[in-house]
Amino acid sequence: MEQMEMNPFSGFERKKDYLVCIDSDGCAMDTMDIKHHRCFGPCMVEEWGLENWRDPVLFRWNQVNLYSMTRGINRFKALALVLAGVDRDYRKIEGLEALNHWVEESDELSNGALERAAIREESPCLKKALHWSQAVNREIEQLPEESKRVFPGVKEGIPLIHQYADIAVVSSANQDAVVKEWGGNGLLRDVDVVLAQNAGSKASCIRELLKYGYPADHVMMVGDAPGDRSAAEANGVWFYPILVAREYESWRELPGAVRRLAGNAFGRDDQKQLLEEFVNNLQG
Repeated sequence: MEQMEMNPFSGFERKKDYLVCIDSDGCAMDTMDIKHHRCFGPCMVEEWGLENWRDPVLFRWNQVNLYSMTRGINRFKALALVLAGVDRDYRKIEGLEALNHWVEESDELSNGALERAAIREESPCLKKALHWSQAVNREIEQLPEESKRVFPGVKEGIPLIHQYADIAVVSSANQDAVVKEWGGNGLLRDVDVVLAQNAGSKASCIRELLKYGYPADHVMMVGDAPGDRSAAEANGVWFYPILVAREYESWRELPGAVRRLAGNAFGRDDQKQLLEEFVNNLQG
């Protein structure tokens, strides 16, 4: 599986009639908590000099990214959201409006797109956001390899899914990190394409994948966060949730759901039940 840096879809072709899109952090990879606790939040505190309010700011960061219905939000959207609270409650964030505008208007929320915007607008907040994001990536690179593990059931489930469907990793994480983590766990042999932060939003990635000839009801998005559900709904495809703290159970049952999908036996009643379990589990 080879991909050109400028075109993440390069070399991809439809081989099966069905497609399963799988998120990475917090879904297949048990890396979400450690990345936020040790990389994202602390780097934000350091970048904006928030040491005097470290505990409440980190609590808010983790609440937004891990323990609420915004779980899995894009890093820059999360940054804008948390900094808005900092600006309101603790200290003014210079140029925050430029970050808010970029997050709301940009078609691509990535380091590359942010760097271009920072140069174009000469905004101090955009420059600091880029520096923060780069620091986060460096810190993630320094995490011990043993911490970058898959959830139980993933290694067994991926090959079973691939018997019935093409597999696309669809993640908002850094491309290099996703490839390294999936490759390091021996998962890429059953993956047909890796689409990460640089490929666009999850919704746009699914929309592009549908152009390869998959009917929408032949496609399933697998994810752990409301953003994954929204990306699926935006494209009229199925959503299969990986339940927080019940990941093994979810992965154990996923190949059966894909098998039913490929046999045209997965329907609206299945979807309704899964969505109810997803919302109740995350809100609980």
